[in-house]
Amino acid sequence: MKARLIKAQRQEVGREEDEAFIEISVWQVPSPVRGSAHRFKYRLALVVHRVCVMRYDNEAGKGDHKHVDESEFPYEFVNLGKLQRDFGLDARRWLARHARH
Repeated sequence: MKARLIKAQRQEVGREEDEAFIEISVWQVPSPVRGSAHRFKYRLALVVHRVCVMRYDNEAGKGDHKHVDESEFPYEFVNLGKLQRDFGLDARRWLARHARH
């Protein structure tokens, strides 16, 4: 089995002046990425003013984790639906916390 792209999406979020978007890419892979126990390779990113401010990914060797601003945290992958819900919730929280009033 070759790697198969499951989802590739880019969506503008927030106010126009925020220059913010979410970019998602999910691949089904023949065997788990080193450090992960599932057969998906993913990257979900929130980019604001051309800076990635939050990212969920599972790069080889690090396994499932998330980056928020300058910090990195482990992430427990359950399934793709939960991954997207968790990321969406964190993205909304980040945007709300950093909203200009």
